[in-house]
Amino acid sequence: MTSSSSPSQDAQSFAQNYPEGLRADALMEEDVAWSHEIDGERDGEQFDRSERAALRRVAGLSTELEDVTEVEYRQLRLERVVLVGVWTSGTVQDAENSVAELAALAETAGALVLDGVIQRRDKPDPATYIGSGKAQELRDIVLETGADTVVCDGELSPGQLIHLEDVVKVKVVDRTALILDIFAQHAKSREGKAQVALAQMQYMLPRLRGWGQSLSRQMGGGGSSGGGGMATRGPGETKIETDRRRIREKMAKMRREIAEMKTGREIKRQERKRNKVPSVAIAGYTNAGKSSLLNRLTGAGVLVENALFATLDPTVRRAETPSGRIYTLADTVGFVRHLPHHLVEAFRSTMEEVGESDLILHVVDGSHPVPEEQLAAVREVIRDVGATDVPEIVIVNKADAADPLVLQRLLRNEKHAIAVSARTGAGIEELLALIDAELPRPEVEIEALVPYTQGSLISRAHAEGEVLSEEHTAEGTLLKAKVHAELAADLAPYVPVAG
Repeated sequence: MTSSSSPSQDAQSFAQNYPEGLRADALMEEDVAWSHEIDGERDGEQFDRSERAALRRVAGLSTELEDVTEVEYRQLRLERVVLVGVWTSGTVQDAENSVAELAALAETAGALVLDGVIQRRDKPDPATYIGSGKAQELRDIVLETGADTVVCDGELSPGQLIHLEDVVKVKVVDRTALILDIFAQHAKSREGKAQVALAQMQYMLPRLRGWGQSLSRQMGGGGSSGGGGMATRGPGETKIETDRRRIREKMAKMRREIAEMKTGREIKRQERKRNKVPSVAIAGYTNAGKSSLLNRLTGAGVLVENALFATLDPTVRRAETPSGRIYTLADTVGFVRHLPHHLVEAFRSTMEEVGESDLILHVVDGSHPVPEEQLAAVREVIRDVGATDVPEIVIVNKADAADPLVLQRLLRNEKHAIAVSARTGAGIEELLALIDAELPRPEVEIEALVPYTQGSLISRAHAEGEVLSEEHTAEGTLLKAKVHAELAADLAPYVPVAG
């Protein structure tokens, strides 16, 4: 880039020289040189001057429309966003993957990604997230691209949001607010909407602010300065305090409503437990293919969409193993790296489907660049909801699109793993057999001569246990089966007495 070229010429030459998928240009000339340097040339935790001075452009993030006819399929007024991340540790590839995921989140929220940059720092700037100088450069990028929003790859403090907005002069959104916005768009059930609203209020409460004096007025006064007159002197309550109090009251009401809804789901869960129906929960990273797998296993017809967080409301479906055992399959909300703690807290009741299950099917996207990171992020949330003792099968989905070397690595490193493709059906038969083997089995083996008048006990033995043999005699049905303790107690009166 020469100093004499205009921004439009720069953009044109950039598009010619760097086709889509290869965008790794630098904002400053030193950065080009730095990107070829050996990573080991660093003194302790200090970074080279050229490293610290550079905002790196992230490859292949622009989603500008290539054909004007595509407008028909997109919203007429999309937010135009520039993404910005702070690279504090790991490789440049890790940092670019993180911003690429942020781009996918932004697109799911309905935004148009124009550009993405990374700032190399030892830690985010406490005032403006990327530092005051880089904030000015970001302002130039915003002007050049015509963006109306900046999205930061991290959770910003209220102070960072205010200061960065003051510099870039457009709306600033952090990763947490973006995920909350996606959840708000996708929540369909009454409980899902209440949980999202609670999480949004928890996020907004410390970030509530007003302009000028509008939120800092207090009732009170007196003396020569005037005031409200008799019986009104005193500190009173500022408008911002009133708003905060109202939000807290709304949050308390939401929590009560969610607790009531949770009771209804617990009753259903207890009913399934009483009938000894084993439960299987499908957990995994967002967009790993959980709903596709549920549809493939049960024919449920659940919404499948190539978008992050397409599923928010838990879906429970009945399924059957190849040997005829009945169990339930629950599709759960997708997880993501650095899932905002507001959401983990708000969706705790939904995520309890995972903690209360007998088996977790942990779905991971085999075609993702770093599937191990997805596994770690999901396990962190599973740990948060107290489901570490539940047996787990790792299902490497999208095997038809995955790198064979990545598949081999995952299957070698994960003790209990299987590769499948929910799209083509490859590996599904083997998965069903594995589920059958892993589901909890009835522990009591019993032989009973059940009268024909007690046919309901025979039906229960088929539904809740494993029938080993069944013979019809003149006195009744001679049943040999493995059953649970409760059914064994009901069958006890018909167990022949040993002569």
